[in-house]
Amino acid sequence: GLCHTQFSRCVLNQQGYQWARPGDVNAFFGLMLDNIAGLVLLVSMLSTGYGFPVDFALAYMVPGTAIGVLVGDMIFFVMAFMLAKRIGSNSVTAMPLGLDTPSTIGMALLVLGPAYTAGIESGLDSQAAAMQTWHIGMLAILITGVIKAFGATIANWIHRVFPRAGLLGSLAAIALVLISFSQMPKIGESPIVGLASLVIVFITLIGRKHLPGKVPGALAAVGVGCLLYYLLFAIQNGTGMALVPVAHSLGDEPVWFPQQWMEAWKFQWLSMETLKLTVPYLGYIVPFAVVTIVGGVDCAESAASVGDKFKTSRVIGAEAIATVVAALCGGVIQTTPYIGHPAYKAMGGRAAYVLATALFIGGAGLAGYFSYLFLWIPEAAVLPILIFIGIEITAQSFHATPRRHYAAIAVACIPALAKLVAIQLSMFMGVMDFSSVPEGAAAFLQGHLLVINVLAGGFIFTSLIWASAVAKIIDRRYVTAAWYLVAASVLVLFGVMHSPLAGDRMFWPTEIAEMATDSRGYVIQYCIAYLVMAAICFGMSAVTTKDEFIDTDEAFENI
Repeated sequence: GLCHTQFSRCVLNQQGYQWARPGDVNAFFGLMLDNIAGLVLLVSMLSTGYGFPVDFALAYMVPGTAIGVLVGDMIFFVMAFMLAKRIGSNSVTAMPLGLDTPSTIGMALLVLGPAYTAGIESGLDSQAAAMQTWHIGMLAILITGVIKAFGATIANWIHRVFPRAGLLGSLAAIALVLISFSQMPKIGESPIVGLASLVIVFITLIGRKHLPGKVPGALAAVGVGCLLYYLLFAIQNGTGMALVPVAHSLGDEPVWFPQQWMEAWKFQWLSMETLKLTVPYLGYIVPFAVVTIVGGVDCAESAASVGDKFKTSRVIGAEAIATVVAALCGGVIQTTPYIGHPAYKAMGGRAAYVLATALFIGGAGLAGYFSYLFLWIPEAAVLPILIFIGIEITAQSFHATPRRHYAAIAVACIPALAKLVAIQLSMFMGVMDFSSVPEGAAAFLQGHLLVINVLAGGFIFTSLIWASAVAKIIDRRYVTAAWYLVAASVLVLFGVMHSPLAGDRMFWPTEIAEMATDSRGYVIQYCIAYLVMAAICFGMSAVTTKDEFIDTDEAFENI
């Protein structure tokens, strides 16, 4: 082994690290378009779902978010050279980094959107509410970065405490329900464009079929989608037929080299007032950080499986640095290494693709040309890439989980489905005129919405604990499952799980007595319910011997 390493280093010294190869072109388009899709999704979800001003998002939020990608990919670019030198290899593939897609959806739907709505409802005008939301977003991402920096030292401990089904099940729930499904209505608005783009994604990215001329699949999907959109748009203008929705519009012309994001350096967002506004959303901020820590470990393991043995602590440390830098520059979405490292290596990518992505995404935010990309690229053409990401995360979650724990991953999706239903119901309930609805029916609808909201509250933690408990129940380690359920009972008392308050706001146990009767009742009932579940599991442990423990898939399948 030593002689082989010395020989490899000798060859490397003579030939040099081949950091740029033809395969970097395909890898670049894949990684770059993933990030562009994430930025488009962020701005689109905030503007269409909550009425957030597009101009503000482009000038204040996007540049700092793009800087996070710039910094993170530059760090991974340098790390590839360091690894090549350390192991004596000229074929190291840099770790891909970009915007964390689950967090992009989660921050828009669960933090930024609700924070903007709360600001408007409190009497702030649109600009002031947007500014307050931006401050909350920056502080949320700074907290995320700090958690990830600490998490770099305890990542292995997290892996030991929670089974893979729990950690990956909660991620799969977000991926399948919120990432993949949430894009379908937009595709449904323009099915000719969206489904054509989607089938190319299925053929190239999921089916792994090379296109003629080795055209990158992601580029082909977006290109065909754009071509169809503008063709249909021309027919629509000529005939008056409603074929595609009108593209995005801005209040003002896009500005090159926006400077508004630099107001982040005044650090007005680092205040007790902003902290108080951010605390209610910690039930979503913290788990998103934890999931990316675990994802960093999985990414390092994934890279090691194809010969690129990056140090796990450095991988997580690098994403922590990029996330903190993004927050300090006005970013509102965290960065994370992508799980698809082996796929980028199979494309023939080395390190040039992350350098190119860093410069392109960084330039899109800082130079301002993302505004034009946002205007010109129809959502239906780019969102299929996010559907692929959601499907791929879900598939990877099953692949990395023991077969006997597949049911636990399915269980993890239930709270996420409840959140999806709650979001959809709230959209209708918010505009419904209850004066025209029979009194009994109105009470039923409002009560049913509260039940769904309570079930969905803090769904990431709920998915994590439910899946972890089910995995341990499958393994007949009932004591461990019981302790997960005891922990759930405690979390309910703080509103981390099953909060009945608006926006899934967390609370102190002393506030429970001041809640409305129905809300207070649900908190108490869920707390007791988890203790009852724990008691049942403790009881089962008393009649279960160690010989009955399940440690392998084969042992479970032979029961």
